[in-house]
Order: sequence, then C-alpha cells, then structure tokens
Amino acid sequence: MDEKKTSHQNPFRLNGRFAFFKGFLRHPSAVGSIIPSSRFLERRLVDIGGIARRRMVVELGPGTGGTTLALLNALPRSSRLLAVEVNPEFFARLQTIADPRLEVHLGSAEHIGQALAQHGWQRPDAVVSGIPFSNMPAECGRRILRAIWACLAPGGCFVAYQFMKRVAELAHETLGPPAVALEFLNVPPVRVYCWQKPIAAASGDTAHRSADGRPSAQAVFAADPPPG
Repeated sequence: MDEKKTSHQNPFRLNGRFAFFKGFLRHPSAVGSIIPSSRFLERRLVDIGGIARRRMVVELGPGTGGTTLALLNALPRSSRLLAVEVNPEFFARLQTIADPRLEVHLGSAEHIGQALAQHGWQRPDAVVSGIPFSNMPAECGRRILRAIWACLAPGGCFVAYQFMKRVAELAHETLGPPAVALEFLNVPPVRVYCWQKPIAAASGDTAHRSADGRPSAQAVFAADPPPG
C-alpha cells in the first residue's frame, strides 16, 4: 500500500479564505464563489474521484489551494498532481505549497493539453474541476470540456463541482449524461458531476461512445439532486 503524505496544516487554509475573498472581489466571474469549498465537499471530491488510487491527477481552478491540499492528502506518495490556475495571485499562492508531488501551471483550462505537454505528463487518470462553467460563454465551456475529454486516459474520470447545472448541459453532446450528487454541507450547496471515460475507447476520439452509441458515464455514487 502506498504511504500518504502527512496532512497539511490549517494556517494555510485560514489565510486562504481571505485570499479567496479578495480574488472573488477582483474577478467574480472567474472565481465563481465568495468562499472556498468546505471540508465536506473536499472529502466528497476525493471519494468520487477515487484520488487514493490515482497516478496522475489534474486540478482545474484550484483557487487558493484548499481543495489542492485535500487531493494531496489523499494522493499516494508515488502519484502526481498538476494544478492549472488562470489567476496569477492564486498561482503564486499555490507555489508556496511544499509538496514534491505538486506541479503548478499558470494558464487556462482550455489549454490543458499544452499544460500536460509542458510539464512532460502523459494522460491523467483523473481531472477535478472547480472552474465556474456557468460564468463563461457556452462555446468556451464546450472547448474546455472537449479538451479535458481528449486528454483523459481511458478508464479515467472527470469530476466537476458546480453551483449550477450548466456544465451538464454543455457536456451532454460530447460526454453524455453524468452521475450527479448534491453536497449540502457546503455554502451554498453544490452539485458534483462525474463522467468516466470507457476503457475500450479508441485514442484520439473526442467523444468515446458505448455500444449503444451514447458516451459512457459510470455512476460511482448514489444521490439524487433536487430538480432545477
């Protein structure tokens, strides 16, 4: 069994709340929330993404690093995490996390393929995203989703946590219907979506479809979100 790295301490998280609030005030459409994710949501993301057994994980929109720390605390010692952040101030803060498994990249989620190549990575087996799809133009969101699906390893999963259901609407044509749950112990409550890429998918396909012609998404948890 892989050993886990000792849990990161709380001072970083406490300072991060203030930094997150300032980031929201400066770039509300890019940050998407006034406060960072709760520890309950972080645990849910770790469980749904199967982070404890992943080799290469990409986090999109890590913000001030609260979720990044949760992923690192669950990630095996031999695994790696690439955090892709578009905000230069958040990027600088993420670089202060002293963990050899973490690499931080300044750039847009839309260019995830270039970020992977720049850091010498192959295909990740999990992508976790907190970027606010509801705050961006529809075509931009679709480009990001296509880029994520194209680089994701067969058998890997894409997990997105969102306040609105916009990501599921944008992803329907390319990724198909997701598994979805609602985390109530977060302010505000947040939806967690998960798509799993078929293992038998041919490399290079933008959309990887099952035998019935639909993209495949595996339900890795059971929960029914409210309507709307």
